[in-house]
Formats: sequence, structure tokens, C-alpha cells
Amino acid sequence: MNETYLNKFLLTDDLTTSDPYDIWKSGIGLRIKSLYYRNKVLAFVPASFLTLFDCFINNSLRVGYVKQEYPIVRALAALSLMSLYSKGRERSLLDQAKIHIDRLIELSSYGYSGFCCGMNAVWSSKNGLYPADMPYATNTPYALEALIKYRRVSGSNEFDSLIISVFNFLEKDLRIVFEDDEKLALSYAPVDEPRIVINSNSYSLYMYALLLEFLPHERNYISNKIDKIYNYIISCQAGEGSWNYYGDSNSGNFIDCFHSCFILKNIIKTDHLYSLTLSNEVVMKGYKFLLANIFEKSSGLFRRFASTDKPGLVKYDLYDNAEMLGLSVLLDDIKTAKPLAEQIHKYFIKGKNIYSTIDCFGFKRNKNMLRWATMPYLYALAEYSVYAKN
Repeated sequence: MNETYLNKFLLTDDLTTSDPYDIWKSGIGLRIKSLYYRNKVLAFVPASFLTLFDCFINNSLRVGYVKQEYPIVRALAALSLMSLYSKGRERSLLDQAKIHIDRLIELSSYGYSGFCCGMNAVWSSKNGLYPADMPYATNTPYALEALIKYRRVSGSNEFDSLIISVFNFLEKDLRIVFEDDEKLALSYAPVDEPRIVINSNSYSLYMYALLLEFLPHERNYISNKIDKIYNYIISCQAGEGSWNYYGDSNSGNFIDCFHSCFILKNIIKTDHLYSLTLSNEVVMKGYKFLLANIFEKSSGLFRRFASTDKPGLVKYDLYDNAEMLGLSVLLDDIKTAKPLAEQIHKYFIKGKNIYSTIDCFGFKRNKNMLRWATMPYLYALAEYSVYAKN
């Protein structure tokens, strides 16, 4: 990994950052976004104005926005450093990873049944409005994985109680949205939700698998949970290999790159810990769908959507390509990983800065925004650098 990235983004205590969703976390942004989910016609003009203002006027100025910390940034920074530590065994990398983990714990969500993390910012979605301290099934696994990885590379068991307590978060805080004899789907967050998010269930799947070694007396129970969640996820996979964002056919659904990558990588990682039926077939079908339907040969990058319910100004997003880089490494697909790493550097990097999006006019936007998607990229790059060396 480039020493500049290492020093600027990973070997630093300050991980406060701007975010592409700063405008949508503001009071007016939250109101307009909520209106958009209720009535797209009424919200179209104000939503378009805010989008254009944020992209073309305030993107560099950031007037009215405040940098902040995000738990997932700390988790990914720690995971990146520990991946690099496994390559070179430089103690400073592990020491800094510990600093990030300690801060991650401070930023975690309190008042729940077990250790868990959210976004640390108010979030509005089709499922409702979530407060800043609300934990998510999608954020907590990165924190859990960081704690477990630190345990393995350092030999320290100081976080064992936190690791084990995630089981209570899964069992007592997340809600059962659907269950029958064969399938199970859990909520995205500890609230009643009208729609099932498929990628969040893949994260719950992975969390249960991570906990198997820490709760051997619950193995049969956890195994049953894993099997049922997995059955739900694969039941939602279309014949050509894709997944919608929501597990239903209602309006507002979409198929995109990075959420699809989440599902695939969580199945792969779960299968490394607990054997899933026909997982390789499921994964390869999904992976081939992305290569065939979202990859753009002219740029060597992956687009965001295979299908979507709304227009956008973004041509390419770093998050999509970072997740594809990480996924190709997991699948030992060097033919995809190597040129993709090169194209990411060509399109999203300028000098010492990492940009998160390329707009429809070809301009780089969203400089050094750690949550979306500098840190996901650095984690994928760390994994790739270790993989390429080996």
C-alpha cells in the first residue's frame, strides 16, 4: 500500500470526515428525503435542487456541514492495518489498530442487549427515520470482525465479553420480520420495519457464523439460525444471479453493485466458517451477473446500478469498485482484481487525494470522504496488496 495513504488515512488518530450524505443528514435534507419516499412528484423539485447544490456548488466548500466520526470508519481502519500487519509484522500497525478499536468501542451504540454499532448520524430510508445512535445489522459486523481479528493477531482476549455479547444483540434486539420452518429474515435495526433488506440479513448470517467459536454450547442453535437465514437469502436470488435490495416486489426496489457485493462476500466468509449448501454455485452465479451486467469495458470500472428507481448524477462510485476489488480477491480472481485496482487508481486518485465519485460530466467529487468510500477502498487495497504479494 502507498505510504501516503497509510500515513494520511490509517496511521492517524483523527478520522473525522465529511460525507456525501451530509446534505441529507441536515434538517432540510431529512425532511425532503422523507417527503421523497412518500411522494416523489412533490419532492422532485426540492430534492433535485439540493442534489445539484451539493454536487456542483457545495461539494468542495462544505458550507454548513460538520465533519464527524463514524464507527465503521474506525472498524475498517483497524481491519486494514491488521491486514497489513499480517504482511509485514510492524508493531506500529497493530498498535494503531488498537487505538482505532478503542475509539470504535467509544462510538458504539449503548442501551442495547449486546455490543453493536450504528452510523452515528440520523438516517432516513424507505423503512423509516433512524436516530443517530441506532445500531444496524450492517455496521456491527465490521466492528465484530475487527475485535475478533485483533484477538487473533495480538493473542489478547480483552474484548471477549464484547464479542460474545453480540449474540444478545442478534437475539434480543434485531426483530424477526419473517420466519417459517425453513427460512428466517431479521430486521435491519432494532425496530419494526415494513420491508426486509436482503444485504443486512447476509451480515446477520455472517455475525452468527463469527460467533460459533465463542459459543460452542450454542452451536446447534446458531447453526439452525445460519441455515434458515441463508435459505431466505438464496430464495431471493433471481435466476440470472441478482438480488434486489428489498426482499419483495414492491415499488422502490433496485439492483446495485456494492449491496450485491455485500451479500456475496458475506456468503463466502460465512462458508469459510460454516459449510453452506451449494454456496459456490450461488456465489458464482451472483458474481457472473455483476461481471456481465454492471462492468463497463470502456472504463474498466463497475457502474452502480443494474436497475434503479431514480436518476442520479454519479457515473462511477468508488464504493462499488472497492467492494468489487475486495470480492475478486476473496474469489481468487486476479484477472479481475489486478486491472480493476489499476483503473480505480486511474479514475479516483489525484495526487494524495482519494475521490469517491465521478460525476456524469467526468469530474471527480467527494474528496477524502472516509465512510463513503475512502476507507472501504483502503481495506480492499490492503487485502489486495497482501493477496498480490502472496
